[in-house]
Amino acid sequence: MVTSTHETSHRIFQDHPEVLTPVFEALGLPPPAKATIEALTPDATEIKPLERRVDTVLRIEPSEGDGFLIAIEAQTDRATGKGTSWAYYVAHLHAKFGMPVLLVAVCKNRRTASWAAGPFESRVGTWTTQATRPFVLGPDNVAEITDEGMVARAPAMATLSAIVHSESENAAAILDMLARGMRSFDKATAKYWCEWLEIGLENTPVRDTWRELEKMVGTYFPGRGTLFEETYLEGKAEGKAEGKAEGKAEGKAESVLSVLEKRGIDIPEATRDRITSCTDLDTLTLWFDRSLTAGKAEDLFTEE
Repeated sequence: MVTSTHETSHRIFQDHPEVLTPVFEALGLPPPAKATIEALTPDATEIKPLERRVDTVLRIEPSEGDGFLIAIEAQTDRATGKGTSWAYYVAHLHAKFGMPVLLVAVCKNRRTASWAAGPFESRVGTWTTQATRPFVLGPDNVAEITDEGMVARAPAMATLSAIVHSESENAAAILDMLARGMRSFDKATAKYWCEWLEIGLENTPVRDTWRELEKMVGTYFPGRGTLFEETYLEGKAEGKAEGKAEGKAEGKAESVLSVLEKRGIDIPEATRDRITSCTDLDTLTLWFDRSLTAGKAEDLFTEE
């Protein structure tokens, strides 16, 4: 079942490819900052009736050398048949795009990480026809947050680290360090990363610990029941339904603008005014959904 934790564990690579740094360093590739990175469709379906979908697929064009694809899979536990699915993803993407494929599995505990490393083999007798060996990002090769400065310098990497180590015995201390490091952020940045982390920690014991640590307001993942949503979208004014509705609309409008800004999408003044002046919650929710994939701000208003 796809969960919010699962979605956050791979979607962060789409919005912040700098978290691939440990992978590039381990493989001796130029840093992500020196590469052109493009998110591709994760659809690996060929024809009906079987649908297959990779979590995240990125096309990498390094500053030096040939391009390749990275297929990212968030894996919270062992799964029967996953090795077969991964072999299919790699073969299909290789054939479809004509580029070599690096499969990366993101795991939150050593047991799952050890299993995910494979190899997963298609074997007859002593002969292996095909072997799939994912590169695993897990507690053993994603560094723990050890100082507040790391949070300020690399918030995406710090957030991924906290998610990957959320089942370790140091999880509470890591979250405390992350919260203290976020004090240097401006309000909008702090809201953005706090929401990423709370969603990423859903269904883990330390989510409640993080809810005690976060003190800001705002929202990036509407409808998830986060602390931000409870304190902000429900409205600060008590007792007046109109005030609450205005608070919800304002919060959703901020979410739309925040996503566009974080994705580097230019927002003309007329478009910004249209978003902030809208009071219809259904319309704002539609615009938020579109903001996650829009190529330009005006795409929010495209008629179906």
